Amino acid sequence: MIEPSVQFTIVIPVYYNEESLRELTEGLHREVLQGHERAGRILFVDDGSGDGSYAVLRALHAEYGDLIRVVKLSRNFGQVNAIWCGLTMAEGVAVVMSADGQDSPRDARRLLDAYFGQDCEVVVATRSSRDESAYRRWTSAVFYWLMRHLAFPEMPDGGFDFFLVGPRARAALLKRYHYHGFLQGQLLSLGFPRVAIAADRRARQHGRSRWTFSRKVTYLLDGILGYSFLPIRGMSLGGVLVALLGFAYAALIFVKRLLWGHPIEGWTPLMIVILVLGGLQMLMLGALGEYLWRTFAHVRATPPYVIEEVLDGRSRCEGGLPADGGRQGEVAHR
Repeated sequence: MIEPSVQFTIVIPVYYNEESLRELTEGLHREVLQGHERAGRILFVDDGSGDGSYAVLRALHAEYGDLIRVVKLSRNFGQVNAIWCGLTMAEGVAVVMSADGQDSPRDARRLLDAYFGQDCEVVVATRSSRDESAYRRWTSAVFYWLMRHLAFPEMPDGGFDFFLVGPRARAALLKRYHYHGFLQGQLLSLGFPRVAIAADRRARQHGRSRWTFSRKVTYLLDGILGYSFLPIRGMSLGGVLVALLGFAYAALIFVKRLLWGHPIEGWTPLMIVILVLGGLQMLMLGALGEYLWRTFAHVRATPPYVIEEVLDGRSRCEGGLPADGGRQGEVAHR
């Protein structure tokens, strides 16, 4: 009997999610894989978890066999690179969702139904509600508001990180890898037909989020500095504005001295001007440094991930090469 080819893959990056993996797998098996007219598979990418996540994944792989494939990275490379690894190794249509249980398996089925039922290559799950703290809702709203107004006008309100890409969109996306890239923006910029589906962001039942404030700020900078000329334009306009203010202040002092004989004032205004200009220059140098670092990282072309081990239902591989397409990661051989 010939095994049916895999037509969709559910890609799940894993990082400190040992408590939610079994429940998530059972839900996906019940709601998506079981009884679906198309053959599918779950692909877990363990992004250097320091807990028992990989042990749980090994047990699930042994239990579900060919329905689950597990990739273990040699260390933590970041969520975007883990997703990139999953997209590279996926087969057919790829659904990307989180491992913490906040994305519903039923919504994963809705994304697949939308793709197979409509003429679109990209399906995104926009957030109709978020069962999270006010702090997380507020920071997320600010994050995606800035992204929409500074870099990606097509970004949905509230953003998204639960999405589906068809084979053509996935192949195009994998050719556009950027170090310190902003995955959602890259996906939107492809220009393929897109459908949005409203979904509820569920409360986290296990563990704590590793998506810290500093990681959000770094990802925000990646999105703005990597895909928008606004910071450079702002520095240019700021320099022009400061120069004009300086000329105006010099003219004012000259006129007061010439017409009314006012003495030139002491060192306090001078120190204020020096501090303001010095702070502005340091800010501009910092922004330029961020651009230069991202350029250096891209030119250096370090592989975005290193695969330590791959488990699939047909064989157990030490290492395992990614599928063709995009910038490939390295394989760590023992």
